[in-house]
Amino acid sequence: MNAIATPNADQAQQDIVDEFAFFGDWTERYQYLIDLGKQLPEFPEDLKIEDYRVHGCQSMVWLVPSGNADKLHFQATSDSAIVSGLIALVLRVYSDRSARDIIATEPRFIEAIGLAKHLSPTRSNGLAAMLAKIKAYAAAALRA
Repeated sequence: MNAIATPNADQAQQDIVDEFAFFGDWTERYQYLIDLGKQLPEFPEDLKIEDYRVHGCQSMVWLVPSGNADKLHFQATSDSAIVSGLIALVLRVYSDRSARDIIATEPRFIEAIGLAKHLSPTRSNGLAAMLAKIKAYAAAALRA
């Protein structure tokens, strides 16, 4: 049995909800988001091109897909510490999943941890743009 099984998208979202429940206030939760963002893998400078840029974000965000409809992997980065943390959460839920799973998975964790109420409108728009781009990449992989 594989001891390091990757949780499915629903379990990944529940893990995120459970982690955020440990923190008493939003100052601590923002710090946790920033810490998560610092743990993102190194992002190659040569991928910071217009083709991979997510528009609708106030900060600069790049999102690069790889793989196929059976398993899509995403690399992403941002020039904003909090947005990098949001990327870390989104990648936990959506990266390394099948295109069908990605399209079927609603980002319930955003509401469940209270992010929806605590993000500025521009960050909320950026998060929505990132999720839309991930789902667009998944839809394209299914058509390929």
